[in-house]
Amino acid sequence: MTTVPRLSLGLPVYNGEEYLAESLDALLGQTFEDFELIISDNASTDGTDEICRRYAEKDSRIRYVRQPKNIGATPNHNFVFDVSRTELFKWVSHDDLYARDLLKRCVEALDERPDIILAHCDQAIIDGDGRIVQPLEYTLNTGSRHAPDRFRSILFEPGGDDFYGVIRADVLRCVKPLDSYHHADRTYSAEMALHGPFYQVPELLYFRRDHPGRAERANPTIRSRCANLDPRRANRLRNPTVRLLGEYIYGFADLIRRAPISAADKRECFGHLGAWLTNRARSGHGERVEDRAPTASDVATVNEIVAGREGRLA
Repeated sequence: MTTVPRLSLGLPVYNGEEYLAESLDALLGQTFEDFELIISDNASTDGTDEICRRYAEKDSRIRYVRQPKNIGATPNHNFVFDVSRTELFKWVSHDDLYARDLLKRCVEALDERPDIILAHCDQAIIDGDGRIVQPLEYTLNTGSRHAPDRFRSILFEPGGDDFYGVIRADVLRCVKPLDSYHHADRTYSAEMALHGPFYQVPELLYFRRDHPGRAERANPTIRSRCANLDPRRANRLRNPTVRLLGEYIYGFADLIRRAPISAADKRECFGHLGAWLTNRARSGHGERVEDRAPTASDVATVNEIVAGREGRLA
């Protein structure tokens, strides 16, 4: 009888050969080992397939699937969750790095706090060589016991990648699957926040790599970003820019309507949404987390706390 692990890691990837091996080393070298790693290769045309197969041969925790065609980043993200089978789930990226204790600390937080639905940790931006260029301060009030406060924080504060935390899978099965309109990741995080509080582990353990090939840089316009998420969004007639933006706003309203909260809390959330729309109309855009000034950090170098980087120069 096969034992089901506690945690599934879902890694959707497309043409990730440059950094994929580094990320796999970091994930497979975690101190928490009771996980499966589901890799879905979105019909890559570079050396991704060879790297994935080589690692899968060495570690039985890896399940490797190669899509017959490029289905888009969003369907690929949803796929790795749909085929998972565990109580906990975490999306991971092919180009980011993870300190050895990241999974351990997040799972411990969920075990110690039954009321929270998601555990993430402090993060920093790293460059292509893995050097920290910008530690980031987490300012969102997602740990509040009051659902509308969590919702308001995600609306107004820069951030939005909380869905890369370790999440209770039963909550993910209750929310609407990740979509592909403009900033759909933010509405996804907001919907999860209306199901329960998040917890931010106060340790710098997650390193988000910024490089020219990263999806956000390679796709500078709203349309190109959405088309990367789902190729069907490239059709200008069916998906004009106004629709890509309109679905974003409607996504917030729809998730409030479906949320498992009281009628009073829903009214409060709609009030926050109205204030946010007014603020956006006046300012034109919101602050990005990357635009903030770097925060001070006394963390050890990435090479000291990330598996597979032993012996590298800082």
